[in-house]
Amino acid sequence: MMRSLWSAASGMVSQQTNVDTIANNLANVNTTGYKTEKAEFKTLLYQTIKTETTTANGAQKPIPAQVGLGTRPAAITTMFSQGAFFASDNPTAFAIDGAGFFAVQGPNEEVYYTRNGDLKLALGGEGLVLTNNDGYPVLNTEGEPVTFSGDIVSSRIVATNDGHFYIRNDDSSLTDLNMQIGLFQFNNPAGLNKLAGSIYAVSDASGEAINENEGDVLKSSIKQGYVEGSNVQVADEMVNLIVAQRAYEMNSKAIQASDEMLGQANQLKR
Repeated sequence: MMRSLWSAASGMVSQQTNVDTIANNLANVNTTGYKTEKAEFKTLLYQTIKTETTTANGAQKPIPAQVGLGTRPAAITTMFSQGAFFASDNPTAFAIDGAGFFAVQGPNEEVYYTRNGDLKLALGGEGLVLTNNDGYPVLNTEGEPVTFSGDIVSSRIVATNDGHFYIRNDDSSLTDLNMQIGLFQFNNPAGLNKLAGSIYAVSDASGEAINENEGDVLKSSIKQGYVEGSNVQVADEMVNLIVAQRAYEMNSKAIQASDEMLGQANQLKR
């Protein structure tokens, strides 16, 4: 069987993955905190037709002849560049300026991380609890849920750039709540496991979370009243989509050419 059939088929499968990734980016262009993804590929094994050698007369043949067997997806990398900030009327909307992540507590007390700062206040057993859209409590620097006890009104909650919470009094003065929202960083954020809802989970590739309040890292800042939009560049994604589509078509043409060559070979005996 001709190698070109299998090589071109692997190219079509890989480009389909590329189109799927681009389509997911475009679908999430308005998702708060979404980070664009990029498909990467690698070549498959090579078959050696001729090795480096010399002829009987001693003439050098230093260049080998090797034929590749196609390609396959190697990784889908998340690009954690900064997204644009958009103003929000939600008093508990926070945008992270920097490399930090919010930490949220999952159903089984597992800790997840997100850049989606469109947070909400929900009633809990001890008062108002700061949560994400899925109802997961947001954690403070001590790893505990951010809770506002008493009769605190959400519109009076003020957060500083370092994540400390205050209550605005009637005379416009601020009362410190002795609470700071947690921000965390990773040595390799691209290694995080992606979950639904712009949620990420720690993996061996990402390394453990580094608490910005304790670790020696460049600290992020928080902008209250803003949310971070996706960092998807629509124009770039449309160009990438055209390139992927053309690559898919070229691989299909290679399969058609290989099929025609096989058909002509079969007719030689006639």
